[in-house]
Amino acid sequence: LLDAVQNEAWATDSLVVRSSTLHEDRAGSLTPGRYLSVVGVTTREQLRDAVDSVIDSYRVDVDEHLDQQQVLVQRMVDPATMSGVAFTRDPNTGAPYFVVNYEEDGDCTAVTSGKAADLKTFYLWRHAPTIPTDARLGRVVALAEELTELLQEHSLDIEFAFGGNGELYLLQARPLEVPPLPDAEAQQIALTSIAGKVATANRRHPYLLGDRTAFGVMPDWNPAEIIGTRPRPLALSIYRRLITDSQWAEQRVRYGYRDARGFPLLLDFAGQPYVDFRASCNSLIPADLDEPLADRLVTYYVDRLAANPELHDKVEFEVLFSAYHFTLDDQIREQTHGLFDTDERRRIVDSLRTLTNRLLRTDHGARRADAASIASLHDRLPEIRGSRQDLVGQIYWLLEDCRRYGTLAFAGFARLGFVAVEILRSLVALGVLSQDDETRLMASLDTVTNRMLRNQAELTRDEFLARYGFLRPGTYDICSPSYDEAPDLYFDFSANPATSAPAGEFRLPATTMREIGRLLTEHGLDQDPAGLLAFIADSVVRREESKFEFSRHLSEALSLLKRLGLEVGLNTDDMSYVDVDCVDRLYRGAEEPAAVLHQAVTDGRQKYELTRHLVLPPMIFAPEDVTAFHLPSSEPNYVTQEVVTGPVAVVRPGAAGLRDKILLLPSGDPGYDWIFSQGIAGFVTRFGGANSHMAIRAHQLRLPAVIGAGDVLYNRCRQASSVTLDCLNRRVQVLR
Repeated sequence: LLDAVQNEAWATDSLVVRSSTLHEDRAGSLTPGRYLSVVGVTTREQLRDAVDSVIDSYRVDVDEHLDQQQVLVQRMVDPATMSGVAFTRDPNTGAPYFVVNYEEDGDCTAVTSGKAADLKTFYLWRHAPTIPTDARLGRVVALAEELTELLQEHSLDIEFAFGGNGELYLLQARPLEVPPLPDAEAQQIALTSIAGKVATANRRHPYLLGDRTAFGVMPDWNPAEIIGTRPRPLALSIYRRLITDSQWAEQRVRYGYRDARGFPLLLDFAGQPYVDFRASCNSLIPADLDEPLADRLVTYYVDRLAANPELHDKVEFEVLFSAYHFTLDDQIREQTHGLFDTDERRRIVDSLRTLTNRLLRTDHGARRADAASIASLHDRLPEIRGSRQDLVGQIYWLLEDCRRYGTLAFAGFARLGFVAVEILRSLVALGVLSQDDETRLMASLDTVTNRMLRNQAELTRDEFLARYGFLRPGTYDICSPSYDEAPDLYFDFSANPATSAPAGEFRLPATTMREIGRLLTEHGLDQDPAGLLAFIADSVVRREESKFEFSRHLSEALSLLKRLGLEVGLNTDDMSYVDVDCVDRLYRGAEEPAAVLHQAVTDGRQKYELTRHLVLPPMIFAPEDVTAFHLPSSEPNYVTQEVVTGPVAVVRPGAAGLRDKILLLPSGDPGYDWIFSQGIAGFVTRFGGANSHMAIRAHQLRLPAVIGAGDVLYNRCRQASSVTLDCLNRRVQVLR
């Protein structure tokens, strides 16, 4: 057999020995990439050893009848300029997309083995009106179409490589097990409508500045982090009701920014939430900046994000100029590359300085009003619950109070938190503070999470749940049980939890305080060093406190919605498909709740079926992006400078044995704070920004974390059993 392989025609070629078991490509047991492949085989001895090694790798599944298994020997594509795997259907949903995972480092096995360091993923809807701009991807798609026709199989997994001569080689094709094909006609209608909406939205608007817009799942209020990219209808509708329909813009007007009221921040693309970036940019322009310059600034913001889409979860720090800080002038000059002249930069800087000085004042009217609103919110909940309102009335007023007194104030403190962190980061950038100083300052804050960790060790189970029981990992998700609904899913009250020491006082040397004072005077900020540090600390703490308080109202409303569903024969899962508008409809009218809610569930399930099967990119700039796009390999946010290695665990309610593990979280929701009592080694979130809730927590606890890893890196970690988080060198290393 070896003689047959090493015939005269292959004498000078390198070979690759690949697996080909009897069950490997069989329906119900497809295992691509599971077994060993050996590349670079040139001699008879190497070929014999490679065949033995590949067959030995079968033992993980097959310990008998090894003599009946096979191997596949091929000429090696060397050099390979591009290699990968193409699917003729989306493997996750069964939807009609071509999905191409590829790398360009010359390793033909890197994609299938999961070792690709720079994996790229391309999606093309099968009925897209455009072709890929990369001619190589176009040829891969053409190959996939040809194979589906030849094999009469519409679901294929195809391995390919491009040689140094530009030739495309088919290495292997096998059936692909996917869910049943969804409603293709509904998909076509939805994608066509979304593309049309994007085209319309990119026109000039009489009440918005900027030439065009962009849509993203992370810029401003981070919907992907908070409710996910495919939230169920109830979560999406509540998030819009409480924050992104009006409160987001209302609050910014109160703090001195341009009026963008009337524009919803969040658009619903077949159930997937996207932020209108142009509206966001308008709302973060100082109100006193002259309109022609402001218009150019908005256009610049959108253009910069389009040129650097990997910044989609860092727009507050890397794209927008929304507050004054000590490196602002240099940042504008270096970032805009001469787009604005000296006078224009001065006007932008002066406008932001004036706005920031107002926000730094402790007697700022809106700041005081926000503090009063949050204080009153705590007292209003028992008034609603103790009233004689029916369930619908109580839910309506819990959400209304949450919107008027909770999320509006939280939006204010969140804005102050961004201002505070930008100033703090600029002090670090100038070398006035070290990164260790920044970490010590954040760790000194006595926030809700620190108190919760201490209280878990100090309070009885009932006392602890009475104080924190309303929290739930998915703040807007009715299917996510709160702590008090399922305490044993989140806490082991019989164990000794990891504790957090009381926050110590943060102090800086007198020389550092004098340097901060000099900078404040030089930059025209009306604050002294102690006052500035107090502003930073107070803003971060109030942001977390206000989120804690409004979550109480929201969580209670979700619990009552569960009860309302049970009264009419609907379970929790059913109620997750209801739009919150049903509550308004029932409160304002006299309809029968059962009829309204049952119909809403039916409609919601039907709509969500489409949501589940549509694949859209994280950023959309033009109509053609809706049907042909790459998933970006985003640059994550690394927290601390620590390096930690550990086994990987995907976090789910009820997960046990998390101590010393590196956790994978879909988002940075505050309801995941329970993980910090488990003695974990570190964590990775799929979505999240540099100033997100979990980033703040990681800073405070000095816990290594990767925030906003993005789809590509997050999925690499999910496939691993052990990883190293090297936050110092800003990298994640998959060990095995």
